[in-house]
Amino acid sequence: MRVLGIESSCDETGAAVVDETGLVHADVVASQIKLHAPYGGVVPELAARAHVKNIGHVVRATLESLEGGLASIDAIAVTQGPGLVGALLVGTSLAKAMAWSLDKPLVGVNHLEGHLLAPFLRRRPEDAPGLAFPYVALLASGGHTAIYRVDSPTEIELVGQTRDDAAGEAYDKAAKLLGLGYPGGPVIDRLAAKGDPAAHPFAVPMQRKKGLEFSFAGLKTALARKIEREGVPADERTLADVAAGFQEAVVRSLVETSIRACKELEVPRLVLTGGVAANSRLRALATSRCGEEGIALVIPPFSSCTDNAAMIAYAGVLELLEVGPDDLTIAPYSRDPQRKRGRFGPDGRLIPRKPPR
Repeated sequence: MRVLGIESSCDETGAAVVDETGLVHADVVASQIKLHAPYGGVVPELAARAHVKNIGHVVRATLESLEGGLASIDAIAVTQGPGLVGALLVGTSLAKAMAWSLDKPLVGVNHLEGHLLAPFLRRRPEDAPGLAFPYVALLASGGHTAIYRVDSPTEIELVGQTRDDAAGEAYDKAAKLLGLGYPGGPVIDRLAAKGDPAAHPFAVPMQRKKGLEFSFAGLKTALARKIEREGVPADERTLADVAAGFQEAVVRSLVETSIRACKELEVPRLVLTGGVAANSRLRALATSRCGEEGIALVIPPFSSCTDNAAMIAYAGVLELLEVGPDDLTIAPYSRDPQRKRGRFGPDGRLIPRKPPR
């Protein structure tokens, strides 16, 4: 079975074809980084307009690079959320039109589930995922930071998430405060590699609290106050040290909380996924700490970590195999309706909010 996946949840326009083994037969992505860089973040209206401009070219290029072309496609999968609603509408509109005109099944895919299943993608026929269920997954990106227990493609449990900013969002805000440009993650990662995190240390968020939650708003505020007191470092060495100190606090929070989740859930496998999983310090620290704790670590290649249509196509394949083509529903939405919000207890359960007095 070959499924064409379409991704347009944020600022990447993607199309890919994947089969039931996870093998990626074609994968094309059009980035909008240069478009949004002057604004220091993604502008939803500009993103939607860029998707309209790019999506036809991206899908066409994907099919042209595929042996058998459009005739070899058995179904179409598309990101239906969460994401920017205008951007989502571009992808879902095209997917619906193609499915109707070709009389093919249409699968609506949760973007986050795509990330959680990305480790099973194979970019070459000889590649093997080397991953077994169950596993704990840290999903860290510009819009999401959460920990999941994954028992099967259809049994996924949220066990903890950020109370405020996502890790990638914190990187973008920090880069803006330091005058480093957008996107913040890659530029801080490169700069921090030249610095000493001990020269300007920051407290690791949430490490004195029980549970599996994250919080990065306070860390961002600590950096902002430091800059208010001392100004943006004028020399590159000090700037690199500050970037390294900030990054170390973010990365240690992500890694230590993820390892704690593996221990509490008694699952000796950890997956890093999402755009932040491309961070070199996160990969290095996770490799080191998992080795110390006897936890098997799986990190997908960069192309599978960032937003891509291959993970959407593969999630669509699994959905089709699970429920069949007659029980599929699709509707674009900008927030995940299944996402739990609020505070979590040590066991990962949601703590109900107290009613207002």
